[in-house]
Amino acid sequence: MDYVFTRDFLDNNRINLQHYLWIELFGYHIHPIIPTNSPTLRIADIGTGTGVWLTDQARRLPSTVFLEGLDVSFDATPPQELLPPNVNLREYNILGDTPPDLQGLYDIVHIRNFSFVLEDDQVEQFIRNLYQLLKPGGYIQWGEPDVSSFRIEKSDPENKIEALTELIQIGQGQDGRLRPTWVPKLPRYFQEIGMEGVESDVKEPPPHLAFAKHECNLIIHELISRKTQNAAVGEKLNHIIPAVARETQQGSYWAFTRWTVIGRKPLPANGM
Repeated sequence: MDYVFTRDFLDNNRINLQHYLWIELFGYHIHPIIPTNSPTLRIADIGTGTGVWLTDQARRLPSTVFLEGLDVSFDATPPQELLPPNVNLREYNILGDTPPDLQGLYDIVHIRNFSFVLEDDQVEQFIRNLYQLLKPGGYIQWGEPDVSSFRIEKSDPENKIEALTELIQIGQGQDGRLRPTWVPKLPRYFQEIGMEGVESDVKEPPPHLAFAKHECNLIIHELISRKTQNAAVGEKLNHIIPAVARETQQGSYWAFTRWTVIGRKPLPANGM
């Protein structure tokens, strides 16, 4: 699975900041409806990136809880020796076949920020693979920004937005994964696969938090500029970013609706 960004220290800092801003908005790491009182929980974090969600969990849950990061690359994570003792990393491509030893293994499967990773036509198979990882009675928790909800907000009606508008158009034109439309469909996908108790927690950040998230997202375009093989696009991005910074400083910013969707894998009919 090709990663659309750069896997470097700038991207890693973006991911870590994004995590804490996400928690500030939603107010929880694991949705309150998901039980976490068992000392023998097994939890997977899909596309773990820097591992920040796992390491943040490790200090909040008993040390007997097993936390595993699954990803195709661990270039962004700290060395295993620096991680908490109950955090493990395992290479795994979620779009491939699920290994038998991972099937039905986890009580909770967490996933977030895959909207720039998946093509629209990959989502249903992706959810089926997530479902295979769960124990009966286990939960999926999936968090995403809805890119299709994109709009530009202003602190003052007179604020300029030309550079912000052009930048989003340049960025989204580089890869179809930067224009996803599937996020609001997640609850229906969960239900179609047979998940129970599907819930959606849909949040609109208050302006100060939306502004902070916008500045975090601006880093994405620096990453695209670094990675693109198209010299003309790279030059255009480098030219426009200072104008984007000025418009942002005046109080114009990108805004998105954000979703957390949860669902439970049914228990067998006999309850076992």
